Amino acid sequence: MTDSVSEGRVAETAEAVPAEPEYDPAAPAPLNVPRTPTGNADVDGRLDRLGDADHLATDGHLEVYEDVHRGLRDALTELDARPAPPGPPAPAPPGAYRAPAPSYHQSRS
Repeated sequence: MTDSVSEGRVAETAEAVPAEPEYDPAAPAPLNVPRTPTGNADVDGRLDRLGDADHLATDGHLEVYEDVHRGLRDALTELDARPAPPGPPAPAPPGAYRAPAPSYHQSRS
């Protein structure tokens, strides 16, 4: 009877010890690529999204990369769509009326 009790305790002890996870080279692993903030919240958010690929199998990376690429492309398009700051006035076409230039010469009459 003591043998059956001790065998039961050994079995409980074996079950209580967690098994070490096996190394799986194909398992997702973070690349730990540093990302430097750009100062643009939209761009930084897109670049942070790249970290989502660290937890996915490689077949899930494409979706993340395409989403980030699309967002960065949209951010660049928005920059092109903004009105440019006003530049110097365009020169008047030939023959157009021009107001006389101010004269700094004072005549003595």
